[in-house]
Amino acid sequence: MTSSGYRENPPGGLFLDPSDPVGLETHLRRHSVIVGGERLLSLARAGDGNMNCVVRASTSTRSLIVKQSRPWVEKYPQFTAPADRACREIEFYRQVAGVPGVADRMPRLIFADPEARLLVLEDLGPGGDYSGIYRGDLFRETEMEHLADFLTRLHSLERSEGLPAGFLANREMRALNHAHIYEIPLQRENGLDLDGIEPGLGLLARELQEDRDLLATVHRIGREAYLADGPCLLHGDFFPGSIVRTAGGPKVIDPEFAHYGYREYDLAILIAHLSLGRQPAHLAPVLLARYRPPSPLDLQLLRQLAGVEILRRILGYAQLPQDWTPGTRAELLGMARRWILTGRE
Repeated sequence: MTSSGYRENPPGGLFLDPSDPVGLETHLRRHSVIVGGERLLSLARAGDGNMNCVVRASTSTRSLIVKQSRPWVEKYPQFTAPADRACREIEFYRQVAGVPGVADRMPRLIFADPEARLLVLEDLGPGGDYSGIYRGDLFRETEMEHLADFLTRLHSLERSEGLPAGFLANREMRALNHAHIYEIPLQRENGLDLDGIEPGLGLLARELQEDRDLLATVHRIGREAYLADGPCLLHGDFFPGSIVRTAGGPKVIDPEFAHYGYREYDLAILIAHLSLGRQPAHLAPVLLARYRPPSPLDLQLLRQLAGVEILRRILGYAQLPQDWTPGTRAELLGMARRWILTGRE
């Protein structure tokens, strides 16, 4: 189905459009999310989300976050994506509901409409996410401790025999993510104008793309540590854009890549972004010291996964809102290569 066809005949009868508050109010009233004298006053896009259409819906009594998944990536519509990824997010919210240290560190799920691929969530307020770390903001130690506590509790939710087969395997989303993390950045003709991002970056990329040891290691890690199923529930995209500032400390959003995997992955993504955001060196040790795994972490794997994340954020499509000084990308790529090949600092 074309995008225009999808818009005209969307599953569940709603195509979320920030310019159509009447359509959303009608849908929410039909499902008794909005009742009585409550009115939807305005819609506006909420944040710079890549994957989904996300809006802030202000009513006469409250503010809601509404998000819908479509069969493409919202920021890059040339890329197809699993249309039902919102359903995986709904499954995650329901799985962690009532879990202390997890549910209370995420927005409340107010309404789920799997047919329309729609979620209505508590609005966590105007604080915004932590993407400011790429422009000079700093994480605090207490925030690292909050995030370590969240991951400790989340990763304690191991897969049980009572879950349906394939529950939160999220294979389609993992396949999409795998391509953009472990394959596309190391492909010679991937459609990205890296020299347009920084002169000379294309040459640096080609050197890495011709490094056979690096390619083999990245591809192995992708198969064994990402595509392979693991024992515990992961957020799956634990970077600063999935963390929101609130008066009560950081809260976590957007678990659409959630799956049962290896706990090192969530930690590695955040540690990679501490380096990408040029954060103080002591914060990663604070995170790891506070985190309480049920068994020892594989620190070599963790460092390798972090290196791959650094590499893809510089050479892949998921570019960061970062204005690095010349030479910083080269320094980070060198560090990432070392981490990937050795698993050590």
